[in-house]
Amino acid sequence: MKRLFLALAILALAATAIRSQEPLSARAALIARAKSLELNTPYVPPPGDALEHHTSGFAKIMCSAVFITGLNPEFAAENVGYFTSPYAERAKVGKPVIDRAAKAVHVTLPNGVTLTAKYLGSQGCVTLPVGKNSVNFTPIEVKSKLPDASTLPWPMGDVLPKGPLSKEVDAAKVKQAVDAAFEPAAEMTAAFVVTWRGRIIGERFGEGITPHTALESWSMGKSVTATLMGILINQGAYQLSQPAPIPEWQAAGDPRTKIRIADLLNMSSGLRIKAPQDPDYDPSGPYPDHLYLYTGTVNSFQYAATRPLQWPPGTVGRYHNSDPVLVNYLIRLAVEKRGEEYLSFPQRALFDKIGIRTMVIETDPFGNFLTQGYDLMSARDWARLGNLYLQDGVWNSQRILPEGYVKFVSKVAPAWEADKRPIYGGFFWINGDGTFPVPKEAYYMAGAGGQTTLIIPSHELVVVRLGHFKGSMAGSTGFKKALRLLMEAVPRQN
Repeated sequence: MKRLFLALAILALAATAIRSQEPLSARAALIARAKSLELNTPYVPPPGDALEHHTSGFAKIMCSAVFITGLNPEFAAENVGYFTSPYAERAKVGKPVIDRAAKAVHVTLPNGVTLTAKYLGSQGCVTLPVGKNSVNFTPIEVKSKLPDASTLPWPMGDVLPKGPLSKEVDAAKVKQAVDAAFEPAAEMTAAFVVTWRGRIIGERFGEGITPHTALESWSMGKSVTATLMGILINQGAYQLSQPAPIPEWQAAGDPRTKIRIADLLNMSSGLRIKAPQDPDYDPSGPYPDHLYLYTGTVNSFQYAATRPLQWPPGTVGRYHNSDPVLVNYLIRLAVEKRGEEYLSFPQRALFDKIGIRTMVIETDPFGNFLTQGYDLMSARDWARLGNLYLQDGVWNSQRILPEGYVKFVSKVAPAWEADKRPIYGGFFWINGDGTFPVPKEAYYMAGAGGQTTLIIPSHELVVVRLGHFKGSMAGSTGFKKALRLLMEAVPRQN
C-alpha cells in the first residue's frame, strides 16, 4: 500500500499528470497498440533503494531552494519540489541540515546514511553519491557577457517602456488577468509575466520573489534542451533526420542506430524505461528510471544510452526522461568535439544572445546537464525564451534557430498522432486537447508543479506562470481564468 500511495502521489504531482487521467478506454487503446509493437527485450530496473533515491532528490531540492532561489528552509521543505521527493517521503527521513558555511544540505536516512547536496555555483546543486565528498568534474564559473540589465531596454535588459499600452489592448482586462493568476492563494503562484508582441504588458510577483528570482522550473528545461539542439543544427553540427550518433549504439547490428535525433526530440525513441506517466505504469513495480535519471547520482548520459529498445523508433510516444538526457549527451559531444567548453555553452550560444541572465542548469555528479528538469530561472527570462519561439527563432534580426525548427517543435509528433494524442511535439507540449482555454495550436513549455511558458501565436502572446510546487495540489483555476481574460484583452491576429 505504501508503494501504491507513493506512485499515485507522483502521478498527481507531475506536471503532465493530467495526461494520465485519460478515459480508461483511451488508456486501454494506448496500452494495446504499444503491446502490439513491443520488442522482446529485457527490462533491468534501476539499482538501489527507493527511499534513498527520494532523499537524494530531497537534499538537492532543498539545496537549490536555499542557495539559488533564496527561500527559507522551513518554507522550502513544506512547499517546493515534490516531484523527485514526494511530500510523504520527506517525513520518513531526518530534517534537512543546512550548512551555510559549506553551502551544503545534509539529510539522514533511518539507517544512519547521510545524503549530501552541495552548491557548486554556476552548476547549481548536485547530490553526491553516498561515500563521496566531491563530484567527478571540475565546476566552472559561467559568466554572462551581457551588460547590467538595469542599463538596457527590454528584452535585452529590464528597462521597460514608459509609454501607454496600445489601444488594441484592454489594459483593465490584462490587470484582471494578472490578479486572477494569483487567486486562490492556495495555488501559490510565485511569478506571472505576460508579453504581447514582445512587450511586457502585465506582471506580478509573489512575496519575496523579484523579476530576477530563479525559481524551480522542472521540465520546462526540456524546451531549453530543444533550443540548444536547434542552435547546433543551425550551426551545421547535426540534422534532425540523421541517426543519433550515440557512441554506445555504434556496434554492428545495434538496432538503436535507427533512432533519429527527431525521434529523441519527439519523445518517441522507443527506449525501454519506466515512468509514472506511462499508461501501463505499475505502482507496485520498481523505482522508475524516469526519476532515477535525476536522483541516481550516476552518469545519467551513460545510464540512458545503455537502455535497450522497447519499440521500433518513431512508433510509440512516451514521456520519458531518457530522450532529453540523450539529446543533452549529443549536445555535449558536439560542443566538446569542437574544442569548446561545455558547461558555458548555453550561456554563450543562447542566453547571452536573448538577454537571459538568471538560468542555473544543474548537473549530475559527472558534469552532465540535467535539463530534463533540474533547472531554475526567472519568469522574465522564461518570457524571453518564449519570445524567441514566437519570433520563429529570430532575435534582433539574427537567426538563432534553423528555418522550420519552430514549426517542428510545435507540430504534433507522428508517434503521438498515431495514438490520437495531439499533445506533444519536440520537447514542447501542444494544446491540441484544449488543456488550456486558448487556441489549440498554442504550444508550451511545461514543468512539474504547474510551471508553464505558453506561446500563443494567434494572439502574439507569451504567458509565463511559475509557482511553488505545493500549490499545484490546489489546481490551476487561477491560471486558466487569467488565460480566458487575456484572450479577451488582446486582439486575435488576422
